[in-house]
Amino acid sequence: MKLYVSEVSSARVRADVGRAIRVATSRVAYPEARAAMARRRRERALTAGGLLRAVSDLDRDFSSLVIVELAETLARRAGGLAEKHALRGFDAIHLTSALELQDLLGEPVTFLAFDARLTAAAVAAGLQV
Repeated sequence: MKLYVSEVSSARVRADVGRAIRVATSRVAYPEARAAMARRRRERALTAGGLLRAVSDLDRDFSSLVIVELAETLARRAGGLAEKHALRGFDAIHLTSALELQDLLGEPVTFLAFDARLTAAAVAAGLQV
């Protein structure tokens, strides 16, 4: 959301993404972002035109991202992390996606999050945040 709708820390996220060699996310990020955008529109924090631009920008960018699919093994691992760290479901999926990517690449992955519990879980799991 911070890339597409002006929020606290949006400038930082844009800078971090701009410096990244690769940007990856979980497949669930798309419906999660669209739901958040629609909520912002319902709350009148986003105009109709702003919503259209945000969705268009998301659609444009999503095809250039490395997408981590939600396979059964990833879903089960996310379930365990949700239980262990008291995470929400999508947060556990995002964390597991980053860990899966780190395992596949064999190199450190930087995890970007703005939720304290999720950030703490990422650090505990061995990710750079």
